Amino acid sequence: MQPAPAKWYDRPDCVFVEFCVEDSKDVHVQFDKSKIDFCCVSGADNIKHQNTLDLFAEIDPKGSKHRRTGRSVLCCLRKAEGGKAWPRLTKDKPKCNWLSVDFSNWKDWEDDSDEDMSRYDKFSEMMNCMEGDDLCDLDEHYSPDGDDE
Repeated sequence: MQPAPAKWYDRPDCVFVEFCVEDSKDVHVQFDKSKIDFCCVSGADNIKHQNTLDLFAEIDPKGSKHRRTGRSVLCCLRKAEGGKAWPRLTKDKPKCNWLSVDFSNWKDWEDDSDEDMSRYDKFSEMMNCMEGDDLCDLDEHYSPDGDDE
């Protein structure tokens, strides 16, 4: 087994972790208060991946969800204490070679404008309607390029 490459970013009420595994199957994500365990099989070669993250702060396991796509597994970790920034994802300061910050989605949300928060609220609503692999109509809720309806 090998760790799956992952990237993460912080938001006011959630932290998002995206495990970059194509054509994943047998996906298992277990959310605990202070850690998350991820494992799956990916690709035509059936490569087994396993990652364990000891988190920087506590999450709400029941409010946390995941969604599998063809290219990745996106996990939404609901913070136990919303509104508090996470400067890093893990408790340990040493960097994991398979984990990176998703700079294309990272921003200093503590200084967000009302317009930016409205966009976040739509994304948050979309994440709230997730039930494992079942999704609501994503286009109805959020457009990543900001062209919301």
